[in-house]
Amino acid sequence: MNAGRKDRPEELGALREVPYMGVIFVIAEAAKLGFTNGDPDWCNLGQGQPEVGEMPGAPPRIESVTIEPVDHAYGPLGGTDELRELVAAHYNRLYRQGKKPYAARNVCVAQGGRLALSRAMASLGSVCIGYQLPDYTAYEDMLDLHLARITPIPLRAAESDGFSVTVDRFERAVRESGLSAFLLSNPCNPTGKVVQGESLAAFARIARELRVTLLLDEFYSHFIYTEDGGPAGGPVSAAAMVDDPDRDPILLFDGLTKSFRYPGWRVGWTLGPPAMMETLARAASAIDGGPSRIAQRAALLALAPAQANQETRAVRQVFSEKRNLLVRRLKEMGIRFACEPEGTFYGWGSLAALPPPLDDAFAFFRRALQLKVLTVPGEFFDVNPGKRRRGESPYRSWMRFSFGPPRENLALGLDRLEEMIRAAG
Repeated sequence: MNAGRKDRPEELGALREVPYMGVIFVIAEAAKLGFTNGDPDWCNLGQGQPEVGEMPGAPPRIESVTIEPVDHAYGPLGGTDELRELVAAHYNRLYRQGKKPYAARNVCVAQGGRLALSRAMASLGSVCIGYQLPDYTAYEDMLDLHLARITPIPLRAAESDGFSVTVDRFERAVRESGLSAFLLSNPCNPTGKVVQGESLAAFARIARELRVTLLLDEFYSHFIYTEDGGPAGGPVSAAAMVDDPDRDPILLFDGLTKSFRYPGWRVGWTLGPPAMMETLARAASAIDGGPSRIAQRAALLALAPAQANQETRAVRQVFSEKRNLLVRRLKEMGIRFACEPEGTFYGWGSLAALPPPLDDAFAFFRRALQLKVLTVPGEFFDVNPGKRRRGESPYRSWMRFSFGPPRENLALGLDRLEEMIRAAG
């Protein structure tokens, strides 16, 4: 007898019930009240994509691509040679001056970031993999699918550390828990915390010395801000900390989704040792069959050095201004931060000081929906594969706020939240 079958809705047949993850749940709930993407009367402060239109200082949006005859055929599982070479050159230009360069053999292209990460999860051996809490919601199902083979071990980060796992904590977990891999978004979704400088170099050194495979989700690598909230001088990536691109067990995930503001293109990539890239490509043969040639051809335009530099500089300038607006307004409303955003386009705020019931993230979320404002409750970032951990999440009073929307829409959403909190007081 199949234990648990009685709990599966009959209309699903043999399919399992797959829960919505984070933003998707939020959008599904908002859609019940009439939300549609692009409706100017709705303020999506829960959105996981940056604004995608024309933006001050940025180059014109790429709106066309010429399809070549070869693009009608299947492409290589790991991406075209042309794009892989350009991705490698992009990293060498930004991070590898005077160091051993990345090459096409160090790159594996996928149809989006989640797919690149999913390939990696499917390629892990029977190992213990550590991960930080809180972190990106989609990791839960990625890990959940492979529980028969891998053992996820959470490292709950302390609020006093800005919800970031410290170097000492990471090394101790590797030695005491026998971690063979460690998964981390950096900059972190949802907290906006960035591991950089000496700390990032230490993570890379530990991975190299203890042969721990680091899986670093760097999709927000260009959304970097100074301590006072200004635009940083450049991006952050562990690519600068790698000694030997062909041997260091460090996998870097990025793409055009966030920093280049082309989420709909679904172009992502992984960088790492050639043997690992070959394994990811083999996994692709069973999972997805390889990325679109057409999207890859468009990506060549986005990664042209002058185009890429202008786009990413504009991203830091425009988003730093929106970051400061969000932080200032939320703090004035009584929402506090363990760490003001150092990267990404998210603020991770505590509602604990707000009047009840708005001190509870789900109550806040429901009330805000009535005012046509979307937010994402913190509990979604309490990644829990297989729901093996019991009890109430410690993030019940935490909320992720996005400053991804255009400034005018962001300001409108903040106005509505301020009105809601004032009325509750």
